[in-house]
Amino acid sequence: MKIYSLILIACLLLIIACGKDAKPPEYQWPIMAGFPKPQVPADNPMSEAKVMLGRKIFYDNALSFNQTQSCASCHQQAFAFAESRHTSTGATGQAHRRNALALVNVAYNKTLTWAHDGITSIEQQVLIPMFGEAPIELGITQHEETVLNRFKQGDYPALFSAAFPDESISFVTISQALASFVRSLISLDAPFDQYAYQGEDTAISEAAIRGMNLFFSEKLECHHCHGGFNFTQSTSHERQILDRRPFHNTGLYFTDSTKGYPSKDIGLAEVSEIMRDNGRFRAPTLRNIEVTAPYMHDGSITTLGEVLDFYAAGGRSLMQGEFVGDGRKNPLKSPFVRGFEMTEQDKQDLLAFLATLTDQTFLTNPKFGPPEQVK
Repeated sequence: MKIYSLILIACLLLIIACGKDAKPPEYQWPIMAGFPKPQVPADNPMSEAKVMLGRKIFYDNALSFNQTQSCASCHQQAFAFAESRHTSTGATGQAHRRNALALVNVAYNKTLTWAHDGITSIEQQVLIPMFGEAPIELGITQHEETVLNRFKQGDYPALFSAAFPDESISFVTISQALASFVRSLISLDAPFDQYAYQGEDTAISEAAIRGMNLFFSEKLECHHCHGGFNFTQSTSHERQILDRRPFHNTGLYFTDSTKGYPSKDIGLAEVSEIMRDNGRFRAPTLRNIEVTAPYMHDGSITTLGEVLDFYAAGGRSLMQGEFVGDGRKNPLKSPFVRGFEMTEQDKQDLLAFLATLTDQTFLTNPKFGPPEQVK
């Protein structure tokens, strides 16, 4: 009996010792075999507990100072975590100048937001809507204590404890949890993926295949800015460190008053203060592009067909309105936006191809929706 007790105690001590050194299970990315994993900051490794917490915060109006908006107000799952408005509106009702970017495979993005080459981590980016004052989005600035106290009540303390053991509830852990949830929003199950990566030859139509061949042709040049598996030049992962500057002037504007882009938003030049960056914006992913209308940084092009017409023309000429001018003549325009001939059949084939990038599983996955969707 005494020997049995000693053996039992020894086993318990061994279990406790192993538990102290045991690492949490590795996060399981929802990606196909052979696909590279996203890069993740060493100080914020992925975990299911962080994703669960971040998801709850993402959908909670408590994150805005007046409890009227959440992250999900402008990033809605049905629209690939974008929204169907031209530009967003903040918690105060203030209209913004930019269209909400879709949150699709953001884990693979090396640069974030429409026009800032210095924001390279999601942890940095989420602080902008939280604390930014021009424009005000969630409006936490000057309301920090009030907002933070909301996350010290209800289910949150237990969720924070599971996600960040031995760490206090703070805006650091809030931003890390939000970043973890956003990183989990992986979309790699569109018909194109089934065709290109899973060998299902009938996954896309003949028209879509013709459109795909046009898309990747030197005639159209689309793939130079929207290439790779994520259909954006701004892609980085465990096997590739981004060494390109994925910002481009597409000839959307060339106003008579400034001989450049409208002064309310000159793109990357606001940050770099370099003239040649006037009108340069990041090329977003084309995944789920079919559901993310309207398009461009300011939502000024309504349909995907009109986007194709815009690129075929080599830019946009505005004959009336506030921003009259011929963007096709903008001297800072990307050399890849040269214009091309496009028949009506070509256009329909391209639209058919772009539709194959729509991932219905991503748009309806209850694990990405409000927490109450999961039983």
